[in-house]
This record gives sequence, C-alpha cells and structure tokens, in this order.
Amino acid sequence: MRVGENPSKKDHLIRIESTHRVIISLYIPNSTEEYFTGSWEIFTMCLESLLATIHDRTRISIILNGCEDEVAQKVYDYQRANPTIIDQIFYSKLNLGKINAIYSIVKSNLEDLLTITDADVMFLPGWQSAVESTFVDFPKAGMVSPVPSSKGFLYSTASTLFYGLFSGKIYFHKVQDPEGLINFQESVGSDLYQEIHLEKYLVVENKGKKAVVGCGHFVGTFRKEVFEQAPTEVCRFRVQGGSEEAYLDDPNDLSGRLRLATMGNFAYHLGNTPKEWMRIRLKEIKASKSAEFPVSLPPSRTLKNWQVKVGVFLWKLLFYKFRRQFFSFLGVKVPY
Repeated sequence: MRVGENPSKKDHLIRIESTHRVIISLYIPNSTEEYFTGSWEIFTMCLESLLATIHDRTRISIILNGCEDEVAQKVYDYQRANPTIIDQIFYSKLNLGKINAIYSIVKSNLEDLLTITDADVMFLPGWQSAVESTFVDFPKAGMVSPVPSSKGFLYSTASTLFYGLFSGKIYFHKVQDPEGLINFQESVGSDLYQEIHLEKYLVVENKGKKAVVGCGHFVGTFRKEVFEQAPTEVCRFRVQGGSEEAYLDDPNDLSGRLRLATMGNFAYHLGNTPKEWMRIRLKEIKASKSAEFPVSLPPSRTLKNWQVKVGVFLWKLLFYKFRRQFFSFLGVKVPY
C-alpha cells in the first residue's frame, strides 16, 4: 500500500544544468588477450585527457559493454573519484554492439550536445570550445568532429555540399595540422592519405568562419535533434555492417544538417597499443589544463527537404562521377 503522495508529481519537469554530454562505449572482455592487453591504459588516456579538457557543464556517460569484472571495477573507481562529472555508468554483461550501447544513453539524456567517442581517443586542449564554436558559426550543423579528415567529404555530406554551393562557400584550403592526419593513418595501420591530402582539404565557409567538409566516426559531437530522425529498430550489428552510417551519419545528412570538422586537429586516435609519446602527451595535457567555457547555441536549423534531395543528386554527381573535373574547377589539379 502506498502512503502519501510521490513528491515527484509536484515538480515533474526534468531540469539539468549540463549542456554537453560525452558518451564512451568500452569493450574489454579479456585484458590478457593479445588484442586487448593495452586497452585499459589506452582507455585511461582517453578518460584522463577528457577530464582535463572539458568545461564544468559537461557530463560523462560510460557504458561497460561486455567488459570483464576487473575492468568494470576500475571504471567505478574513476566514477567515485569524479562523481559529479562521470554521472552515469551503464553495465551490460553482453556486448550489445557499438550502436545499441550508444543509443541506450543517447535516448535517455537531455543535453543539447552529445559527443560520441571511441575509448581510444586522446582529447587535446581546446577541443570542446572549437567544436561548440563550430555549431555557433554554422547553425545548420548537426555533427562536428574535432578531428578533420581530407577524405571526410565522401560520406553523408549531401546537405553539406548543397549548403556550400548555394548558401555559403566551398573551396580547398591548406591543411592546418597535417600531423593530425598522419597520426590517424598510423593509428589504424593503413596508408589512407596521398601527399595532396596532407596539403589540402575541402572546407565550407559562412560569414568568414570555416569548417572542414565531413568527418569520421571515431569521435564526433551531435545536436540531440539529429537522433529524432534515426531508425527506431534495434541495430543487428556489433560493429560496421553499415550500422554507423544508418544510425549516425544518414539521420544527420538526410535531415538537412551539415557534417563538419574543425579546421585544426584537437584529438588523437590511439589504436590499441600504448606508446611513450602518448604518455608524454597526456602529462602535458593534464599539466596545461585551461578553463573551458560553454557556448550558447543558436536554435537548430536545417535545409528544406527539396534542398536535401538536390544535394543528394549533386553529391553523387560532383563527389563521385565528375569529381576530378569539379575539384579541378576548385583549384586542385591532381586526382584527389
């Protein structure tokens, strides 16, 4: 039998002070298995660099997505040491897959901005202000990464292309931090970029402010409205299988929002093997902690449906079928 009235009924609205949430899905099923032997140290670099570079209106959610018990206890120790900032830990004995793990948090939080990051990312000072400022400079942006990629334009950027052609400007710009691109390709063990990619990347401009066209998946910040356009069914893939495109990229692009990256490189993808330079860089990050301040976001804006459809047509035409001719027109004379 219930006695009295639930006090929540008198003040039933949810109010939050935070404006930005960072979501990390962690998967370390067996730390003695060769592939995962360095994963815990890599994750601590991710988390500690994050704690050292965020403003006080940021909250962190971690989902233990099929992690062994020892790893789970270490994560809870971090939460006990940072109870205000790390305010959510979700636990699943079963590996739910990256998308399902992320969505369990995305759909239950109210912050205006949601950063989704892999557990092997090192955040650099200034990343948050650079990302948040890009949302201010481009009110139609739905996704912004602190890591630019010269090949990011290839994926889910139809709305961004339309915007660049008809609302702002689109052109090639000198790469600001080529070492960031080099670091990324080394971290994944693949030669992704040719010499021209380290020299030029495609940018859009709005009222003198610039951002790189497109970005990758391993770290990106979204407006919460993007996920209103996402599929409602459960994702059937643990990783890949087109899951990130279907649940992250396409909802942003097809809803008429821009997919961008900061001009400078503000994070490193570390991979699964700790290196001495990473330890040194983390010490520098923690020692140089500087104040970050949240920005006031403008209302979310999008392209119209017909503009998105035209953008899809132009994206297929200019970024694929006639890419060489289009890029030559923009001033890049070699295959890109």
